[in-house]
Amino acid sequence: MKKVAVVITLLLLVVTTQVFAVSESALLFLLINPGVRAGGMGEAFAGIADDVSAVYWNPGGLGFQTGKEFMFMHSNWLPQLTSDLFYDFAAYKHSVEGVGTFGVSVTYLNLGEQIITDETSPEALGTFSSWDGAVALSYGTLLTEKLGLGSTLRLIRSNLAPMGAGQEQGSGQTWAFNFDLGLLRRDLFTKGLNVGLNLQNIGPHVTYIDADQADPQPANLKIGLAYRIIDSEYNRMTLAIDANKLLVTPNEGDEKADPIYKAMFTSWTDEAFDEELREIIPHIGLEYWYNSLIALRAGYYHDEEGKVKPWTFGFGLRYHLYQLDFGYIAAGEGHPLSDTIRFSLQIGFK
Repeated sequence: MKKVAVVITLLLLVVTTQVFAVSESALLFLLINPGVRAGGMGEAFAGIADDVSAVYWNPGGLGFQTGKEFMFMHSNWLPQLTSDLFYDFAAYKHSVEGVGTFGVSVTYLNLGEQIITDETSPEALGTFSSWDGAVALSYGTLLTEKLGLGSTLRLIRSNLAPMGAGQEQGSGQTWAFNFDLGLLRRDLFTKGLNVGLNLQNIGPHVTYIDADQADPQPANLKIGLAYRIIDSEYNRMTLAIDANKLLVTPNEGDEKADPIYKAMFTSWTDEAFDEELREIIPHIGLEYWYNSLIALRAGYYHDEEGKVKPWTFGFGLRYHLYQLDFGYIAAGEGHPLSDTIRFSLQIGFK
C-alpha cells in the first residue's frame, strides 16, 4: 500500500501561525496574517483597518472607506526551513455611494512538493504539490457616523494530499466555507481613539477523511485598540494594541470538539483560568508617517503557548496613488519565522 512519506504540511502550518495546539483546528493557513503594513506593526491592526487589507483584519473598517484600491502581497514563507514555500494575498475594494464598500480577496499558501514512497521502502514513487487557498467577498457599511459594520464570506480549498496515508480511505483534500463579522468604532470617548472587534473563521467543522475525524476551523476573536498619538500636518504617529484568542476546543479521545456556536463560550472555560490567559496573544505596534510620504513601523507580539515572540519592523513609501511596503520578522536565531521578508504594493484608483 502506498503512503505519503513526506507530508510535513501540518507541521509547517502550525509553526507559521499563532496556534497553541497542533490538533485543535484545521485550515491553519487562515491565521497567517496578510498585509505588510500591519505585519510591521506587530500584527496589531484591528483598531485601524483603514485600507483594503481591512477585508481580513476587520471588515467593519470598510464602512469608513471610499474609492477603489488594490493590494498584492508576496512572502517566501519559513525561509529557515525550506525554500519552496510562499504565501500570496491579493485584495480589491470598491465603494458605492449610498450603499457601502465591497471587497474581494484571494489567499494562497504554496506548501511545496511532497514525496510518495512505499510503506516498506524509502524509494520515491512519485510526487505531488500541496497548497491551501481561499476566495472571499467582503462588505462594510456605516451604522452611524462613527460605527462601521462589515462581514467577509470565504470559500476555502485545502489540497494537502491527493490520497490518504496507510489504510485511510479518502484524501487530504476538502472544501469549506466560513465568515467573519467585524465592528469598528472611531473616536470612542476622545478623538483619535478607535476600538475594533473581528470574529473570524466562523464555520462548520472540516472533514478530510471521514466525519469522525472532522476538525474545527480556527475561529478567532480579535480585539484591537488604536490611538493617534501625534496628528499634525506633517507628522502622524499611531499606537495599536490587539489581543487574539482562538475559540476552539480540541478533540479528546471519543469526545469531539464543540461546534462553533458552543466553542465561542466553552473555549474560555475548558482549561484552568491561568491557562486560558496564556492563550490570549497580545500584539503591540507603532506607525509613524512623515508628510504622508514615508512610514516607519515597529512592533512585537507574544505567543506564549506557541513559543513565538518576534519583533517586527517595516517601512512604507507612498507616491500619489501608489504605496510600497516592506516588512521583516526577527524571531531569534533558528526560529522558522526568523528573517521572513514581506513585500506589498497598493494602488488607489480615482
